[in-house]
Amino acid sequence: MSEHLITELPGVPFATPRLSSAREHLVRAADHLWRVQDQREHVLGHLRIVADPLGLRYRAERLHLATGAFRVLGEFWRVDDAIAALRNS
Repeated sequence: MSEHLITELPGVPFATPRLSSAREHLVRAADHLWRVQDQREHVLGHLRIVADPLGLRYRAERLHLATGAFRVLGEFWRVDDAIAALRNS
């Protein structure tokens, strides 16, 4: 058995996660990154898939325009929880 943990995702794009609500939708921005948009096409933030030793996590992020860097709102096991964090913050 290997003693190495996977800490980085492979360079293969993941399928777009399915949302349980029709209030938002995802638009691919990179292999592991999606823009979260509401029904009026306003960007609420970004959803990123990140590797965790226990499985995949969904990170809710917002782009900080002044610095050009992403600000993390949180990491979640369920995609709908990450979307709710973007919707309600």
